[in-house]
Amino acid sequence: MAASASAPPAPAPSSLKRIVAASLIGTTIEWYDFFLYGSAAALVFNKVFFPGSDPLVGTLLSFLTYAVGFAARPLGALVFGHYGDRLGRKKLLVLSLLLMGGATFAIGLLPTHATVGSAAPVLLTALRLVQGFALGGEWGGAVLLVSEHGDAKRRGFWASWPQTGAPAGQLLATGVLSALTALLSDAAFTSWGWRIPFLLSGVLVIVGLWIRLSVDESPVFKAALAQAEARKATAGQAEKMPLVAVLRHHWRDVLVAMGARMAENISYYVITAFILVYATTAVEMSKQTALNAVLIASAVHFAVIPAWGALSDRIGRRPVYLIGAIGVGAWMFPFFSLIDTGSFGNLLLAITVGLVLHGAMYAPQAAFFAEMFATRMRYSGASIGAQFSSVAAGAPAPLIATALLADYDSSTPIALYVIAAALITVVAIGCARETRQRDLNAVDAEPVDEAPAARSADVRTA
Repeated sequence: MAASASAPPAPAPSSLKRIVAASLIGTTIEWYDFFLYGSAAALVFNKVFFPGSDPLVGTLLSFLTYAVGFAARPLGALVFGHYGDRLGRKKLLVLSLLLMGGATFAIGLLPTHATVGSAAPVLLTALRLVQGFALGGEWGGAVLLVSEHGDAKRRGFWASWPQTGAPAGQLLATGVLSALTALLSDAAFTSWGWRIPFLLSGVLVIVGLWIRLSVDESPVFKAALAQAEARKATAGQAEKMPLVAVLRHHWRDVLVAMGARMAENISYYVITAFILVYATTAVEMSKQTALNAVLIASAVHFAVIPAWGALSDRIGRRPVYLIGAIGVGAWMFPFFSLIDTGSFGNLLLAITVGLVLHGAMYAPQAAFFAEMFATRMRYSGASIGAQFSSVAAGAPAPLIATALLADYDSSTPIALYVIAAALITVVAIGCARETRQRDLNAVDAEPVDEAPAARSADVRTA
């Protein structure tokens, strides 16, 4: 194919590392903002925004506002995907960071139910919608900026680094909350201490913007844009909207991505968000103990993600992903059995093993999804596949788990819920094609309407 002749040169190692750092820091800040809400929903929002309810009912209500953020993520995926495929990755990443950081900072200033009554949870929900909208556009842009700068040989490794922004954000959010609960009394934390982590987001956003503004646009995107403009000038061939092109040429890949996300998304929020509820209510551990366990396990999670990404470069995206999906499903019953002992060591072991197995899905996901789609529809395709599934997966996961605990007073239904998600993911990955040797430039040598032919020629099983 002629694409290789027009492929942009690979960036220098120093340039690639700067791009990876920019994506990592940005995603860390955005996930810090998003996870901070989840942890606060489990620990304090039921008291300051939904007072007077039964503790589990109040937690359910706070998790409902938590789930609202996921509902906005598909809309963010559509909007950011469309403009990210038309205007470029960098511009949209700057906008997503501003929206997320602004909404998080505003949550730290919200009046509580005691001050303004029912208006408080309404305002909280509105800001959560803004968070979800921003995060729906953040993920696709961050992983694509790295994937499109690197080469195929180590794409899984380099693209996994923005994925470490999730455990890094979890680590930062949980660490700040853990420090505050250790330093402040329960009354002080509930009264005003919970606001501090949200207000810190303003400082983090300034740092993130400074770094993100310093990187270049993806060379793969710039080359594809030049080709599209040349086709339009010489043949009058206008491109279809990215969403239309994705649904026409890549609908199977969108379904595979959605199925692949089920176990990854559900297991993560059960292991990190719901577990704060389970450990403190069903097992009656202290908030500090539960937060410390998630904190340490998140550090291990951060460390193993690049290792799983590198392994996917050697043996393929599908085998590594299957290790994670099967492993998470098999771990669920031991996971809850260990926590039920009430031992901090067993709690830590349960969460750590769960997150290591989750990392086997999450690490190759960035490169895997990027490699499924053509450049001028890649932001839309990867974002739609990733974020639409979050409505059915991550959004209700803590809510469903908490409801199952309230109804059955047992961890067994929750374990079965995660196992069912793992089975869906195994089927989805079984239907997928291996992508690790794909040239991200090759598909763009052909007109948009010929993308499926180009794709079948360029995607090879390793």
